[in-house]
Amino acid sequence: MDSLWLLAGAGFMAGAMNALAGGGTFVSLPALIAAGVPPVLANTSSTVALYPGSMASAWAYRDNLSGVAEVPLRPLLIVTVLGGIAGALLLLTLPSRSFDAALPWLLLMATFALGFGRRIGEWVRTRCRLPRAVVLCLQFCLGAYGGYFGGAVGIMMVAVWGLLGAHDLKRMSGPRVLMVTAANTMAVLIFIAAGAVDWPATAVMLVTASLGGYAGALVGRRIPGPVVRYGTLALTIAITVAFFVRAYG
Repeated sequence: MDSLWLLAGAGFMAGAMNALAGGGTFVSLPALIAAGVPPVLANTSSTVALYPGSMASAWAYRDNLSGVAEVPLRPLLIVTVLGGIAGALLLLTLPSRSFDAALPWLLLMATFALGFGRRIGEWVRTRCRLPRAVVLCLQFCLGAYGGYFGGAVGIMMVAVWGLLGAHDLKRMSGPRVLMVTAANTMAVLIFIAAGAVDWPATAVMLVTASLGGYAGALVGRRIPGPVVRYGTLALTIAITVAFFVRAYG
């Protein structure tokens, strides 16, 4: 019963975080592991549980889709889908201990993306501008990261697109949500087909994450942006430190 309440609460918080600033994986994944779900299965189940919220966001942005800088939307979408397939298959194919060893570092990378992704993108953009082919290769890698783990992948995409010269964050919201959803769609389909989902835990989290996403969208209109940003960052740092202690302590 305690694990049920843990999953329900974590799902609600993860959905709210994704609606506010992203980073819901930082809550859903540790909660599933704490509830006794093995790490790889916890990661796949977390992806499935948070997917409906991502899908709803993509639908909401359906009228605000366009290419990024000089790169049309279709090539970006194709390489993201292919990357999502590669990342999901990689997660299921590699030994589970590989994911266990990589998890703290994946969380650390995602934490840096949440905290400094936009700033790093701006710094690099003042010094260089990437060719389209390089951006598509990076987009494939981000799609693979999304299929394999996915924490803060949307923020990483915005940082990479900034290197191409895309500056309007509001205009990038639609493509960003679509690409994240595309990578997650392929991952979810592969995880379900492979039977790599803990359905009892996922079902609880899926329902409460949807409720949390709705509540987060309502609250987000009233909470100042910096409060949301720094609160999310503080939580992700704490969880990342906890996983490093778990792995190396």
